[in-house]
Amino acid sequence: MKNLTLENITQACRGVYRGDAAFLSEEVTGVVIDSRKVEKGNLFVAIDGERFNAHRFIPDTIEKGALCVVSHEDLGETDFPYILVESTGQALLDIAKLYRDSFDLKVVGITGSVGKTSTKEMIASVLSQKYKTHKTLGNFNNEWGLPLTIFQLNEEHEAAVLEMGVNHFGEMRRLSSVASPDVCVITNIGVAHLEFFKTREGILQEKSQMIQDMKAGGSILLNGDDDLLSRMGPVKGVTPVFFGTGDNCQFRADNIQALGLRGTACTIHLPDGSFFACVVPLPGAHMISNALAGAAAGYTLGLTPEEIKAGIEGLPSIPGRGNIIRTSHLMILDDCYNANPISTRAAIDVLDMAIGRKVAVLGDMGELGEDTDTLHREVGAYCAEKGVDVVCAIGSLARHLAEGRDFSHLPGAGAAGGLGFGMAAFCGAQLRMGIDAVLDAVGFDSLLPGTDVVFTGEGKIDSQSARGKVVSGVAARCRKAGVPVVAVVGQIGQGFEEMYQQGLTAVFSINRAAQLFAESR
Repeated sequence: MKNLTLENITQACRGVYRGDAAFLSEEVTGVVIDSRKVEKGNLFVAIDGERFNAHRFIPDTIEKGALCVVSHEDLGETDFPYILVESTGQALLDIAKLYRDSFDLKVVGITGSVGKTSTKEMIASVLSQKYKTHKTLGNFNNEWGLPLTIFQLNEEHEAAVLEMGVNHFGEMRRLSSVASPDVCVITNIGVAHLEFFKTREGILQEKSQMIQDMKAGGSILLNGDDDLLSRMGPVKGVTPVFFGTGDNCQFRADNIQALGLRGTACTIHLPDGSFFACVVPLPGAHMISNALAGAAAGYTLGLTPEEIKAGIEGLPSIPGRGNIIRTSHLMILDDCYNANPISTRAAIDVLDMAIGRKVAVLGDMGELGEDTDTLHREVGAYCAEKGVDVVCAIGSLARHLAEGRDFSHLPGAGAAGGLGFGMAAFCGAQLRMGIDAVLDAVGFDSLLPGTDVVFTGEGKIDSQSARGKVVSGVAARCRKAGVPVVAVVGQIGQGFEEMYQQGLTAVFSINRAAQLFAESR
């Protein structure tokens, strides 16, 4: 890898090299933190997790051909080279900065409370019309993910779009100092992570720290429809440029026309007076903001209106983020990667565009601070306001969704859901009493008349686990009552076919492995 000799790496992370000096001029072939992914010539950075000590896997990495190891433990005398550092986490960031600075390319940095990943995908789609563009891998936007994304850069790349996510004060500068963006994009300031930032102003304070590491001559692109961002003045002598629907925005959209689940049509106006009509191919009004961010980034980096339009209209769907999945009898809006009140409302708005019966499967929204219960109730009220027919709330916090509004007056509303609330408790009781006794104790059978569907499951499920036995027991009861059962799962274990035989009707999956299984049905 360019510039990543063991000597340069040691200097970059202020470490102490232990080993044969003859290796100092060697370049590593890759940088990894997962011992299972080590290949010949790699550098293994031993970062400890919450449940494991990565240093115990060091012998395995050497056996697989790792050239060197970065460790915060003194390994003593070894027959392989290693670099001793104070913190392997910080060393990973330092090595990533060394590698990023070895490339002469334009970097767009993205942060915000909501829409970072979808905006990243939009900007990358636009820039790829002119430049060989690298982008953040999936949601690799934290202190481990950003370096791993940067390590995938190569000499062919002419631009990079790097997403940065934070949830504590002080984290942004550790990321942005590595990314060194030429263009800084902030999507919005919402209420995500209020548990740690306390106020929206606190979120703005931390997110905007990215600009402090912007390169000389850089550009600041902000959502002008956001009440806090729209009031931001010059930073480091650079005046922000705004995108949005208001008159304060240099990049502006009008003639907005919803096309249902086919997307949204609009006209985008550029600062030089030119404009073009386009169709954003993913549904939801919030996608207009993403398209404007893409137009602003593309224009700033020299793309023509024709290239910008092509990038917007060529945006691919993103699993977990507004992705439409069509089955033989259902249309599924897959927006389940993560959630906060703003993104959940946006997803409900998209669901509202659908024709026919509408079912919302909603889980917990985390890190919302002292207003957690209220924010969940407000989302529940919004579901009722939008006329959602069935809301299945899964999780200990999501139960407050049902407290937000009485859904009983809605046409076709059923008693679907409920079991998902207490899956952990049901599992514990099942181990003590057996699932049939538990279901009898809670009067499960009496809940079934008039119920449209029962949603159950949570996390990893297999037929022999306590969770699996809960699902199987529920499925057997529901089969007798003629009520379909849908398992909402994150990971599929062994024996899932047995559960279908016992009455499970379908799987609603929340990761790729489970999705593939569900599609195979």
